[in-house]
Amino acid sequence: MKSIELTIQGMNCGHCVKAVQGAIASVAGATATEVKVGSAKVDLDESITGFEQIAKAVEEEGFKVVRP
Repeated sequence: MKSIELTIQGMNCGHCVKAVQGAIASVAGATATEVKVGSAKVDLDESITGFEQIAKAVEEEGFKVVRP
């Protein structure tokens, strides 16, 4: 397992937090350990998924993930 922290633009409320949590949960091998306005901490199994897949799922919800 690897832990990463995402910086996410466009979040401003609890609904946004729930949307990001759902997006991350939809990615096999990824688990959101903490999501708050502007960021998310994610544990991921690199043998199943990676940063790009998680970022894509979050961006499909209408948010922008800042690339590290």
